[in-house]
Amino acid sequence: MLAKGAAKKVTIYVNEDTQRRLDPLYESILSFLMRKGVAGATATRALAGFGAHRVLHTPKVEALAEHLPIRIEFVEAAAKVEELLPALYEMVTDGLIEVQDTTVVKAAMQDRRAAEAPQPRIRKAGKAKLMRIFLGEADRWQGEPLYDAIVQRLRMMDIAGATVYRGILGYGAKGHTHRQSFFHAARDLPVMISVVESEEKLKRAAEAVEQMLQDGLIVVSDADIVRLVRANSSEDADALPAG
Repeated sequence: MLAKGAAKKVTIYVNEDTQRRLDPLYESILSFLMRKGVAGATATRALAGFGAHRVLHTPKVEALAEHLPIRIEFVEAAAKVEELLPALYEMVTDGLIEVQDTTVVKAAMQDRRAAEAPQPRIRKAGKAKLMRIFLGEADRWQGEPLYDAIVQRLRMMDIAGATVYRGILGYGAKGHTHRQSFFHAARDLPVMISVVESEEKLKRAAEAVEQMLQDGLIVVSDADIVRLVRANSSEDADALPAG
């Protein structure tokens, strides 16, 4: 499995009908990458495109539909990519290979067999902090819903968990009543985001959320927690402080 940190992203463009021996080239490339232990690769079929031959391939023209471009992409460590490139160079006789520097922010894989089997649990109890963020459903951040952007930011900060609640009625400091009913359009219903974490991590999270919140409320209070963790879980069972 890939490790967090610097890596290489390889993108290969070929035509769907390009063959290698008796198989489509893109299938041969995927099989090669799988045999070589690449963490994962994806092939996507484009809707339209053109290349060095200056011919527009489109599904609108039956004769050109079979020549649609295929994009194969994978991310691997730099050393692994250097090992694979000579063979890929030999396989792609009509196409394009692109290599870019990239950064793996998170790489995770769940063992399905372990997940399906019943696991013993460990009980952890202790002290933590509860943060509740109050805002409006219509609030935005860089073109997307603010509550969605906040949850994404919290996840990037490795916050243990966050839950978004959508209210049915409420009012705030401005005194405006927000409600959902047959006679009132649900334009700006109240939203609350609830987060439980250690005091240190929650302090950093609150500072990040405050920079994003234009009109709202952040409330932090003490909390007693009971956490149940699978005995063989790879998660840090002591992520929250014990009491």
